[in-house]
Amino acid sequence: NQNVRQQTARAHTATHLLQAALRQVLNEDVEQRGSKVAPDSVRFDFSFGRAMTTEEKQAVEDLVNKWINEDLPVAHEEMDIESAKRRGAMALFGEKYGERVRVITAGDVSCELCGGTHIYHTGEIMRARINKEKSISSGIRRITMSVGTLAE
Repeated sequence: NQNVRQQTARAHTATHLLQAALRQVLNEDVEQRGSKVAPDSVRFDFSFGRAMTTEEKQAVEDLVNKWINEDLPVAHEEMDIESAKRRGAMALFGEKYGERVRVITAGDVSCELCGGTHIYHTGEIMRARINKEKSISSGIRRITMSVGTLAE
């Protein structure tokens, strides 16, 4: 149904903002190791060698919400893989991409290769809240985050 699709699109774009915020707050070495997007919630696995501090979690959440409140445009573009690389689009490690790829760009905050469903302005996410951050294996952390109405 349309509502579930919209909630999933919100969560999907929020995942891109979360990754950008983690890289900004923690460091550029943070790499996505997997994610699961459900209607209005996100599970995001990433490489990082220690637990995040309370301050870091708050800083990441604040940054994601700042970008949501700025209502940045989210562009959906198709291009060849070389153009995407020149633009600096982040790709998932180990993923196989064809000649044509889809690039999702949120303002000047995030630029990633992604085939999933996305919104058109970050404001549509409404709000984001980090619920939990934990270790799932050596050097891999997991964040769960609520977005939209679930984050109220």
